[in-house]
Amino acid sequence: MLPTASEQDHVPPAESGRAPLSPGYPEHLRAVAEEYLGALSFAVDAEAHGLDEAMRYSLLAGGKRIRPVLALATASAIGREPSWVLPLAAAIELIHTYSLIHDDLPAMDDDDLRRGRPTCHRAFGEDVAILAGDGLYAEAFVLLLTRQEAPPDRLLAAARELADATGAQGMVAGQYIDVAGTAPAGPAGLRRLHELKTGRLIAASVECVLLLDGLQAAERIRSFTSFARELGVLFQIVDDILDVTGTPETLGKQQGSDERLGKRTYVTEFGVVGARELAAQSHGRARAALAQAAGPAGSHSTAALEQITDFIATRSF
Repeated sequence: MLPTASEQDHVPPAESGRAPLSPGYPEHLRAVAEEYLGALSFAVDAEAHGLDEAMRYSLLAGGKRIRPVLALATASAIGREPSWVLPLAAAIELIHTYSLIHDDLPAMDDDDLRRGRPTCHRAFGEDVAILAGDGLYAEAFVLLLTRQEAPPDRLLAAARELADATGAQGMVAGQYIDVAGTAPAGPAGLRRLHELKTGRLIAASVECVLLLDGLQAAERIRSFTSFARELGVLFQIVDDILDVTGTPETLGKQQGSDERLGKRTYVTEFGVVGARELAAQSHGRARAALAQAAGPAGSHSTAALEQITDFIATRSF
């Protein structure tokens, strides 16, 4: 149950070299997060070794690690050592991985590839994949509540926010609205769908750090919150564009899955050109909110958060 040292035996060859995502991405923070994730193991009983294998297969498949890197960068921006928030950052990535495993299932998006290799249910079977996702979600809170250092009231506040962001008022609600097609027509309905489905967990990567820290500056909190929630929307707009313009080789998954499933996206609503214009506007709003969070004359360093924001806006995978 608790993290123990373990080899990174499931990291695919393409990830083992850690090629930089882009010259401006905070690779040092991604490396810290990757090392911490690689040391996690889950199943204690030998009979459940296959469950541990499936969980680690998906968790250690590489990727951008945007959510944990956001948490580490936020800690730095408020004057904390990034390593302080590693348990929270890892817990968020466990939850993100659980959501990907379940999204890929035949009953959901029915995808065969994730991060350049077979999805969890293709590698281990649908039954084990469901359990691996369930296990990752539960272990995220075990990790947060046993390893994260913070006063009890702040720790509970962060745990509550993380649960709320990923439950029936957050990510899962957004997933339901997506599969059920119940989002109201028009731009506001589409934005609300993605604020829940994608944006809440991205925002929690910032907001939970503020809760753990007990930050009291109301204006900075508002600025960070505005930044985090806009960043989630920006990520989704770009994701929708890449689903149309990307390739399986660059994306690490099948291209065009949204169109195949008949989903509403920023591209189906606004076209590729319109979606790119919306992404540019969202990027501007996110950077403006981040500038406010930095304080007068940039009195607080938000450099790593700026790098992540620019990477999300310009990424090709």
